[in-house]
Amino acid sequence: MRPLSRRAVLAGGAATAALSGCSAGGSEPAAPKAPDPEHVLLRELIVDKQRTIGLYSVLVAAGGEKLAPFLARHEEHLAALRERLPRDDAQTGSSPTPSAAPSPTPAPRKVSLTRLRDLERRAAALRPRQLGQASPALAQLIASIGACEALHALALPRSL
Repeated sequence: MRPLSRRAVLAGGAATAALSGCSAGGSEPAAPKAPDPEHVLLRELIVDKQRTIGLYSVLVAAGGEKLAPFLARHEEHLAALRERLPRDDAQTGSSPTPSAAPSPTPAPRKVSLTRLRDLERRAAALRPRQLGQASPALAQLIASIGACEALHALALPRSL
């Protein structure tokens, strides 16, 4: 049997690499991984809490000290939600879509107790629908937050 020439060995290696999908320039970039639905839900909840905190902050800063305990509870909810995000997301504040970018400043519309009460009712009503997208531990937190929001809707003062 005659030994293979160097040229034959190199040609065979190149053919094997071509058939196996390898290229001299490195591997193909991996397709982006779909975001985890629970992390998407967490980011949505966080954005919602930031907006709510922004609205409460406007009234507290305008002399509505009665609202400080409500604001503090929403800040606690926000902290608990942030703890559940993966470390990379929590540190960078990354968001899956530009529309979900956190905005703690309130909308330019007038902030009122009626608006806060409606916001709390809508948020509490939304929470049961979000439970199906969550792990048991997150579902428990969401249910707890929803119960708190429902109580806020009833307990908010009628006037400042």
